[in-house]
Order: sequence, then structure tokens, then C-alpha cells
Amino acid sequence: QVQLVESGGGLVQAGGSLRLSCAASGSVFSINTMGWYRQAPGKQRELAATITRAGTTNYADSVKGRFTLSRDNAKNTVYLQMNSLIPEDTAVYYCNAFRSDYFRNYWGQGTQVTVSS
Repeated sequence: QVQLVESGGGLVQAGGSLRLSCAASGSVFSINTMGWYRQAPGKQRELAATITRAGTTNYADSVKGRFTLSRDNAKNTVYLQMNSLIPEDTAVYYCNAFRSDYFRNYWGQGTQVTVSS
């Protein structure tokens, strides 16, 4: 099993910044990819950014150049630095970990990010 604990959401004005953190525990040795997905009201959950254990990142086009995802393998933690936030970034952000041995996804409880205009 893998447990994910998120922190760092909140309310910010457009143009501001927030940093989300997600710490994994449990069977962390088997985690390959970690990242963040988001779900806005009335919309499907979508990818924001992911990072492999080797550090390869993947970003949604909508966040490229504004969001930076990093990973501390020693702490089993990923950090999503979100800059130049816009109201369209408002969503519940979910941490995700992919366990390659069982081909299984794990999810955090979600953290609300609200960007006011």
C-alpha cells in the first residue's frame, strides 16, 4: 500500500503563487511516477504534471512555463510550484503515485486551490 499526504492549497489572487507538497509512505520503493492531477467543478480530472523517479517531467500544455514539479526521492515527496496563477487553475488538486509492480494508481485526499480574479 501507498499513502499520500498533501499540503499547501489555499486561496490566492491571480498572478500569485502557491506550492503544493505530497509525501508518500508505505511501499514507496515500488513507486515510479508521482504527480498532480486536478479537477475543476463540473469537469473531469485532468493531468497537471508528473515526474518519474529519474526526474523526467511531463506537463499539461495549460500549465507549461508556470508550474514546476520537483521530486525529493530521499523524502519520497514531490513539490508543485505554481506561479502566475490564473482563475482557470482553480480546482481540487490530487496527488498521484503510480506503482509499477502492480500497475496501480494511488490518490491523495485532494487539496483545494482557488485563484481569485
